[in-house]
Amino acid sequence: MESITYVCGHRNPDTDSIVAAMAYASLKNTLGESGYIPARLGHLNDETAFILKRFGFEPPMLLTTVRTQVRDIDFDRPPKLGKSVPVSHAWEIMTENPNLSALPVVNDNNTLFGMVTAGGIAESDMTSISNPLIQDAPIFNVLSAIEGTIINRDEDVFDSISGEVVLALPDTNGYLRGASRNSIVLCGQQEDVVEQALKMKVNCIILCQSNLAEKYHGTSSETCIISTPYDAWRAARLLYLATPVSRIAKTDELVSFHLDDFLDDVRDTVLQSRYRSYPILDSDMKVVGTLGRYHLIRPNRKRIILVDHNEMGQAVPGLEQAELIGIIDHHRLGDVQTGYPVFMRNEPVGSTNTIIATMFQEHGLMPSEKMAGLMAAAIISDTVMFKSPTTTQKDRRIAERLARIAGISLEELGKEVFSAASADKPADVLLKTDFKEYHLTDHRLGISQITTMDSRSLLKRKEEFLAEMEKIRENGHYDTVLLMLTDVLREGTELLFLGDKEIIRQAFNLPTIDNNSAFLKGVMSRKKQMVPALAVLWG
Repeated sequence: MESITYVCGHRNPDTDSIVAAMAYASLKNTLGESGYIPARLGHLNDETAFILKRFGFEPPMLLTTVRTQVRDIDFDRPPKLGKSVPVSHAWEIMTENPNLSALPVVNDNNTLFGMVTAGGIAESDMTSISNPLIQDAPIFNVLSAIEGTIINRDEDVFDSISGEVVLALPDTNGYLRGASRNSIVLCGQQEDVVEQALKMKVNCIILCQSNLAEKYHGTSSETCIISTPYDAWRAARLLYLATPVSRIAKTDELVSFHLDDFLDDVRDTVLQSRYRSYPILDSDMKVVGTLGRYHLIRPNRKRIILVDHNEMGQAVPGLEQAELIGIIDHHRLGDVQTGYPVFMRNEPVGSTNTIIATMFQEHGLMPSEKMAGLMAAAIISDTVMFKSPTTTQKDRRIAERLARIAGISLEELGKEVFSAASADKPADVLLKTDFKEYHLTDHRLGISQITTMDSRSLLKRKEEFLAEMEKIRENGHYDTVLLMLTDVLREGTELLFLGDKEIIRQAFNLPTIDNNSAFLKGVMSRKKQMVPALAVLWG
């Protein structure tokens, strides 16, 4: 199974987060380390959707969790048997593969019919001793099991055979003991037995290691006559194995799993059941393999690289079950912990894409024109057209280089980027588009940010925003909820807040504060201005 590594940004992704995942996956794959897949943890905002379309890219895949699933383990992929396959074939496969304790039996459309087990085969074989009956065994199965040949004339057609199996032993009276019209008679060099069986019109005669096959070759009879190289005892045992696997497969109370099932849930189910092997189904209910208890001991974990964040509260759900192998970020160090060393690159720049573009440069690589344009747009977005206090000269220099590769104007691109967001959406949608959660000592803080070129029009919806913010505070048990309406042209932020007014006033050195709002001149950055100012007051 090919190793896959997901590269993903934070929840409620912004443009820098989405593009960073795409750019870093592109870098790793270009370097020959295949299997890197960009992913997103939420819906695209209007700005990001516009930028992707502008440069001709499809959105990354949506990743909802990285909890270990059945699809992540190296489960068995045994042959899938059709319902008409003889039991002998199933037994042969199990003999050649001792680790297989069961085989899936499937319908014509590859959906699950049942499971045939070694124990089921053994039970059927033991039952044949007390009840030596063959019921409607397909003729081709019989011939395959005993390596037999029909010696009747070609016009005699037989589809299946049925009857009680009788071994005709030599008898001084030449009498066929225990046989009837509904019998399957196995004999050797006993011409008198064959003649008597033909007169009785038994269902089938099997000539075992017998020269009589030459004499009776081409015989026209209602009785099927078969010649086999096996002796009578072995032929009799193999005859029972000609039964279709559908006859002995377990079909009731089957326990199966799906590729998307989480291993935690699978373990609980396995502990409550007694089976050694379980069929695995895909989304179309088709069988793709089997799972044994030993597969659950040391399962493979999803490989993850985090970009544009390093906090558990912003990371993909289930990260604790994944194998974190790298972090590329430009934020403060958060609470993500590992039990082993990982690659980490954290730089004090305005955009994660600045770091990734630098890594392209360090490897002597140049992103494609479209990718360069996409990365330039992400840098413009995250630095608010280089007006954010997080902006560095490196951000400007890298963005200019990317713009030259893409053949675009940064100024024109900036106007396109910040004109793309739609203010017509419901307040709850706008609030959740770029919402991040922070834990500062014992305070739980939620901050939403909307970057716009006209904050005054959004401010007209103040009461609507505050009502939705109150819902977020109650449902998320936040101490404080903030909405930053960051205005590119005014180079500041209209701040709406719910929480301690005095904390907000002191944090931003405001003389007074009224009606849960204030304009913060020069405040453009959530991570470098808003969070640090509050962190100082909360310790």
